[in-house]
Amino acid sequence: MSDGVPTLDELIVLIRKFVQERNWEQYNKPSALAVSASIEMGELLELFQWKSDEEIMEYLKDGAFKSALAGEVADVMIYLLRICDKADIEPTEAIVEKMKLNFEKYPVEKWEGKAPSKLNRSE
Repeated sequence: MSDGVPTLDELIVLIRKFVQERNWEQYNKPSALAVSASIEMGELLELFQWKSDEEIMEYLKDGAFKSALAGEVADVMIYLLRICDKADIEPTEAIVEKMKLNFEKYPVEKWEGKAPSKLNRSE
């Protein structure tokens, strides 16, 4: 790994090494990884359940909450990066391409300050 913050490619290699050392490759099918990512996302959402926006902002000042949040975000991202690895998807390229589509789909002059809900997409 490089000095400082690792790249996404370096993280993918690190995750792959972890899986291979434990002989878990057999369990890392894209569908199983997607299910696992969804389960971890549920655990992430559970941290916010029944809390107001104001309460969440207060919780974010608490080191234990922030650590738990970081752990759940990491779990979700690990599974997503593993899916990318198994499906031969370059995550940064996928994000750039998706953002290009989003810029076209949601031009700022039409969408500034508006939430893109199903009700107002036909505008």
